[in-house]
Amino acid sequence: MPSHNYSIRDKFLEERIFLNRIVAAFIFIALLTTGLVTRLVYLQIVGHELYSTKAKENSIKITPLVPTRGMIYDRKGRVLAENTQTFTLEITPEKTGKEPENLEKTLQRLQQLLTISPDKIELFHKLRIRQKRFAPTPLLTNMSNDEMVKFAVVRPYFPGVDIKTHLVRNYPFKELTAHVVGYVGRINEKDLKSLPTTEYSGSTYVGKLGIESSYETTLHGKTGYAEMETNVQARALKTLNEVNPVAGANLYLTLDIDLQKTAYDALDKFNGAVVAIEIKTGGVLVFASRPGFDPNPFVSGISGPEYKALTSSDDQPLYNRALRGLYPPGSTVKPFIALAGLENEAIGKQTRLHCPGFYQLPNDKHRFRDWKKSGHGSVDMSAAITQSCDVYFYRLANLLGIERMHNFMQKMGFGEKTGIDLMGEKAGVYPSKEWKMTEKKQRWYPGETLITGIGQGFTLVTPLQLARATATLANKGDVVTPFLVDKIVAATATTKGPEIHQDNLHLNASNVSSIFSAMINVVHGAGGTAKSIGHDINYQIAGKTGTAQVFNIKQGAKYNERSIGFKLHDHALFISFAPADNPQIAVAVIAEHGGHGGSVAAPIAAKVIKQFLGGTGENRNPP
Repeated sequence: MPSHNYSIRDKFLEERIFLNRIVAAFIFIALLTTGLVTRLVYLQIVGHELYSTKAKENSIKITPLVPTRGMIYDRKGRVLAENTQTFTLEITPEKTGKEPENLEKTLQRLQQLLTISPDKIELFHKLRIRQKRFAPTPLLTNMSNDEMVKFAVVRPYFPGVDIKTHLVRNYPFKELTAHVVGYVGRINEKDLKSLPTTEYSGSTYVGKLGIESSYETTLHGKTGYAEMETNVQARALKTLNEVNPVAGANLYLTLDIDLQKTAYDALDKFNGAVVAIEIKTGGVLVFASRPGFDPNPFVSGISGPEYKALTSSDDQPLYNRALRGLYPPGSTVKPFIALAGLENEAIGKQTRLHCPGFYQLPNDKHRFRDWKKSGHGSVDMSAAITQSCDVYFYRLANLLGIERMHNFMQKMGFGEKTGIDLMGEKAGVYPSKEWKMTEKKQRWYPGETLITGIGQGFTLVTPLQLARATATLANKGDVVTPFLVDKIVAATATTKGPEIHQDNLHLNASNVSSIFSAMINVVHGAGGTAKSIGHDINYQIAGKTGTAQVFNIKQGAKYNERSIGFKLHDHALFISFAPADNPQIAVAVIAEHGGHGGSVAAPIAAKVIKQFLGGTGENRNPP
């Protein structure tokens, strides 16, 4: 009998499995449905504002509207920084053709036609990669008439290339104002880290130096914007809304460009600086640093060779000597040291000290020499200042001591920043025992006190600092804070420049009068070291000459100007104020390697003073 295999089915088990599958499928569908509904609720209700905004952003582009930069004028309204119309060659990469090589061919043809430097081609590529292919990118700025004519003839053969007009910063006085007005330059990656993104969106330039940098926010203005409807490629279709930009404010400086030119030209072959301050207000009339440089090439991007020529020059034209140049003040400190002696009662006005041509500390063989080998004989304070007797001031410094000298000179502004409204000012050095221990890790020696008394040793000043101290002295102790911006003229209001806080040193009037008399004798006395400049005027100039050594002369050696190189000649200095009976202007001059303050630096100051006051002592150049 054949055998059969029978499978026994469990009907109940199958039904239960089938039911479980149906339940699982239902739960899965319910979860998906719940998730879908939840997502729809979120999109339509909770996230409606967010996603509608994103959708709007995809169709609306915010285009910044760059404000017009404010102008800069001198005290009489003459333009020092302006916005001039210029022509720029621009390329829209998309319009040159779809293939990348089309753009390169266009660049090569333009380079041959207009002799465009490789530096400008490189800059074009840097700018191009930051924006869309349909956006124009500048290739050649400040086009000359010849360049425009050459391109105009062949314009139809250069698709995607066009000439556009733009406003570009221009500095008409070039090297005369480069260090004080400064310049603007293209915004770089470093600038982007510190500039407010919203305000500088769309801006190309930012102040890099001088007033342009210090008053950047004021000059820049407030950026506006336009809401543009765009397609999916971000091309603008139409303007939906527009908020106009607010132009930057115009700045009126205290600077007098005529005096600036006089001072700059008077320095002639000498590098150096001239600073003149209006005594009663602190307004800076002259802020000249020579040599200067033409700031205009920096606006659109200076070429590599041009920049290298400036940075490698021995004359350092990029260095702002008026603000940052550090020099030994030499004998120009003597009126201040004399006043310190009187104020501290270390010496009397009539006290006479003997000058045999040198001075020695007790139990010390070293001779501190006077500039006059035979000496000045017996001199009082007035004669010591007039004749610039070193020995008198060696003795006075020894009587005062370095700490009393430091404390008084610091109050007069030595070793301190002036607070001028420019960035990058250096404070200089007026030493003390504490300073030397901190900076040099050495103790103070008595001989260092002596040379500090004649403005040598560790003492370093800026021309601006020296002018400020002179103005404070002329003000009889009213401390002057120099400033450059006199008023800020915006579309809605006119405001004054920086708020100036003035202190008073409460100097003894009789002591100050004695110093004034001595400084008048420097210019108008028979034995004065600057008597050559006191002619052709019916008022008096108070001044003090100075000569600062560039290198140390060995004991017993003789300084011979003719036998050494020009770069080893002493610096020539002069400080002055006028008219002496009613001071209006203070001037400080430093002529590098000029040799003699009386014959080189003093005539420079005299030209500035005489132009400002004329022959009568009345200011012929009111603001």
